[in-house]
Order: sequence, then structure tokens, then C-alpha cells
Amino acid sequence: MKKELKVFFTALLFYTRIPCPSWADHSQENLNKATRYFPFIGWIVGTGAAVVFGLSSLIFPVSISVVLAMITGVLMTGAFHEDGFADTCDGFGGGWTKEKILDIMKDSRSGAYGVIGSILLLLLKFSTLVELGKSDIWFCISTIILANTLSRFAAVFVTFTEKYVREDELSKAKPIAKKLSTSDFIISSLWLIPAFLLFKNPMYLLVLIPVFLMTIYLKRYFKKWIGGYTGDCLGATQQINEVVILLSCLALWKFI
Repeated sequence: MKKELKVFFTALLFYTRIPCPSWADHSQENLNKATRYFPFIGWIVGTGAAVVFGLSSLIFPVSISVVLAMITGVLMTGAFHEDGFADTCDGFGGGWTKEKILDIMKDSRSGAYGVIGSILLLLLKFSTLVELGKSDIWFCISTIILANTLSRFAAVFVTFTEKYVREDELSKAKPIAKKLSTSDFIISSLWLIPAFLLFKNPMYLLVLIPVFLMTIYLKRYFKKWIGGYTGDCLGATQQINEVVILLSCLALWKFI
């Protein structure tokens, strides 16, 4: 039990800025196992953002509540995945060979592709959340939690089905380079069940279709250009699918 707790707190330590016990560490063994908790980390981050949104909506307009919820998510993760998305935009936008793409993504500086991509992504996320909040507060809260959970599972799926392409010591995510085991993949998928149970209508399971299609597309795109994935690619997968889930839930709300 203590060993499993250590794996969980390793995941919490690596994927968030939430304070953890001093005995939690970044050992490679625990980090590889910690991927099984990645969707659960989404539950934690999503719940934090959803609670802030719900409480704020009692006082402020929906638009302000959405901004506060987005700030909460960024503070909880340290913009970990947003940074990966920006680096991916820079790498694939400015590089034309595998080596060049990987070099650009490794650069800590943000380029035009990363800045523009991040602005557009955040604007789309903000606008969609505002529309969800205007439709129904509880529905918006449920969608925030689902989006954070399912989008992280999409990243786990990429880890499970593709290979990690960086082998150098300068890699920002080298400890998660090993292939995910089948048992860990199954465990990670179980965290989706309570997220979908937040919705009364089982038709919202249809959200899985666009998420699956987007993940397959991203997976094949990464493989075509660099032969697999990097940590930044996983961040981009999470961020893009988070928006896909928000948009899908909004569309389903309009028609169900």
C-alpha cells in the first residue's frame, strides 16, 4: 500500500504543483508506473477548476468564473501541458526534418507558432467554457472534470501505442520514456468511469468518438514526422483533446 501511495504521489509531484510528502521522488521506476494515475490527476485538477468555477459563478458572471477556473488549472499544473502544446506548435511549425523538429521543441524559448497557437487554443477554450456555463452550471462543472480526465487518458493512449523518440540526456521527459504496460493502461482507463457517471445521459459517451479520432490523427502525425512521441507531444495531445471534449459536450448539449 505504501509503495502504491509513493507511485501516486510521484505522479502528483511530477504532473502538478500540489505539495507532496517529502518521501515522494522522481525516480524513473516510479515515474514509469505513475502514468497509470495520469487520468486521476485530471480528476484532481478538473475538480479544483470546477469548484472554483462553481463557487465563483455564485458571485461573478460566467465569463469571469471561467477565467478564474482556467487560472486555477494553470496554477495546479504549472502550465505543464500548455508548455508542451506551445513547444509542439513551434517544433512542427518551424521544423522540416525530425532532427530540426526535436531541436526546436527542446528550446525553452517560445516562437511565433507557439505563441499564436497558445492564444488561439486558450481563446477557444475560454469561449467554449463560457457557452457551457451559460447553458447549465452543473453541466459545465461535469464537462470540466471529464475534459481534464479523458484528455489525459488520450495522452496515455499515445504512450501505450507509440514509442518515445528522445534518447538523449537533455530530454525534458526522459523518465517516462519506457513503454506503458498493459495493466497500467487498463488501470488508467478505469478513472474514466466516474467521470462519465457525472452525466445523467449515456449519450455523452459519444464524446469518445471525436477524442479517439483526434488522438489517432495526432499519433499518426507525430509518427510521420518524428517516428513517435515526446513529452511535448503528450502535452499537445492533452490540450487539443481537452478542447475537443469541451466542444463535443457543447454540441451534444445543443442536440440531446
